[in-house]
Amino acid sequence: MPRYRLDIEYDGTGYAGWQRQDNHHSIQQALETAFKKFCGETVVVRGAGRTDAGVHALGQVGHVDLEKLWPDDTVRDAVNAYLLAAGERVAILAARKVEDGFDARFSAIKRHYIYRIICRRTPLVIERNRALWSSKSLDAAAMHEAAQCLVGRHDFTTFRSTNCQANSPVRNLDSLDVVTGATEGLIEIHASARSFLHNQIRSFAGTLRLVGAGKWSAADVAAALEAKDRKACGPVAAPEGLYFRAVDYPETDT
Repeated sequence: MPRYRLDIEYDGTGYAGWQRQDNHHSIQQALETAFKKFCGETVVVRGAGRTDAGVHALGQVGHVDLEKLWPDDTVRDAVNAYLLAAGERVAILAARKVEDGFDARFSAIKRHYIYRIICRRTPLVIERNRALWSSKSLDAAAMHEAAQCLVGRHDFTTFRSTNCQANSPVRNLDSLDVVTGATEGLIEIHASARSFLHNQIRSFAGTLRLVGAGKWSAADVAAALEAKDRKACGPVAAPEGLYFRAVDYPETDT
């Protein structure tokens, strides 16, 4: 069966997240329904990461097995046509046939996320549901300094959901950078690692926001990490600011 890699973009607003659910509409379900209309097959689209409800993607990666060999552009354009007709806020940016051994999840060697915060006095309108609003300015430099306490291999119990299903809280965080964006008031938190725990980046964002507001110091963040206690975490930031930006694979898999 031909296997296709899918590069996927979506606005997660109103969806129950990536994973298919019985009683709620999901990104995975939207894609699988569109594939059914395209080729008549009941397929499973497997993703590189399971984003939560309200989380967006600029570069989610999935794979799907089809019975028939189709041109790459036909897969992309036909499935997109059905997604558009159904009113879905999901698009396949690229589809291409890959080797059978490629797996969107297990072949990944690094995942990249962005968390966006917009600081301004007035509420968000155009960016509503696409960024976290802060009515007060935040100190991005202080946030970046504190974020470096979290880089490296650590037990991230403090920064993962109590419902996290990972076998171990230990992860290697390759980078966590806080930068100011191109537009006034925009702050972005860039996170990269092979894998993340459930709610890990949103937990980072909520904690670093306390630093930006002057309520916590870098030492407080380090102490929270060392506590290995979920109660030591700052408030978990809302999902609408989080974007699954990209996934890296070995050159042999791409």
